[in-house]
Amino acid sequence: MDWSISDIQTFLAVLDAGSISAAAARADLSKSVVSKRISDFEAALGVALFVRHAGRIAPTDSALALADRLRPALAELIAATESVGAEAELRGRLAIAAPMSFGIRHLGPVIAGFARAHPGLEIVLDYDDQLADLGRAGFDVGLRIGELKDSSLMARRVCEDPRVLVASPDYLAVHGAVAAPADLAGHRAIGYLNARMGDLWPFADVTPLPLGRITANNGDAIRDMAVGGLGLALLPMFIVHDALRDGRLVRLLPHLPQRPLPVSVVWPPVRPMPRKTRAFVDHVARAFSGAPPWLAGV
Repeated sequence: MDWSISDIQTFLAVLDAGSISAAAARADLSKSVVSKRISDFEAALGVALFVRHAGRIAPTDSALALADRLRPALAELIAATESVGAEAELRGRLAIAAPMSFGIRHLGPVIAGFARAHPGLEIVLDYDDQLADLGRAGFDVGLRIGELKDSSLMARRVCEDPRVLVASPDYLAVHGAVAAPADLAGHRAIGYLNARMGDLWPFADVTPLPLGRITANNGDAIRDMAVGGLGLALLPMFIVHDALRDGRLVRLLPHLPQRPLPVSVVWPPVRPMPRKTRAFVDHVARAFSGAPPWLAGV
């Protein structure tokens, strides 16, 4: 059996990207090089890792089982080599997953500062409101908004943010003011495709709003619909703070008690923790220590 670390990395890259061409583009390699590495790895193992048909590939059960064992082993190997030079410059690749609205609005400058501080580190940034399986998708670290449901991940809470119920002044002028929970009767909410309203609703003693005719998969899109007078919206403060400041939206029922949303950095349970991951987690925690900047003046 003759294989290399490059073969393992290429195999995982193809699995994560879903195709040889996508993996080659991410790694800045030719498709022929990636294809040969996969073929050589399969030959060395004596087992097919992908089924090829009509220009497409799909992982075999053997490939999926192998990947589940290789990911932590490869991470452990990288962490071990990094630990030898604890003061050396960070190198390698750091893949980060984050929600789109939070990433674009608040995380970009934080990551830019981290990239400037570590010029030897390649950073891959993926903004997506769908929660990624960090280990299976090849991410080193992620940002999560809300209570964590995946207990297998390591996590560090960096700040908290309230959910706020909002509407535009024009909407309220037409459909009636909301000064008490009873006033919500007859109103409808702009929906969020990635979660049920009942799962998001933070007010324990108030029945969740029924959904209206508009549903979106992104918080900024929901905010824009609310600004346009199309319904009530329940959103984190980090999405609506600017619209509240300039009067495009009005906060409703601000005195109802609720639990704030935790904002956490999460990473796969690799021991020891890779230096690049620890450095990034510490950097984000410092950036959001104290009161988050979007809460100032709201």
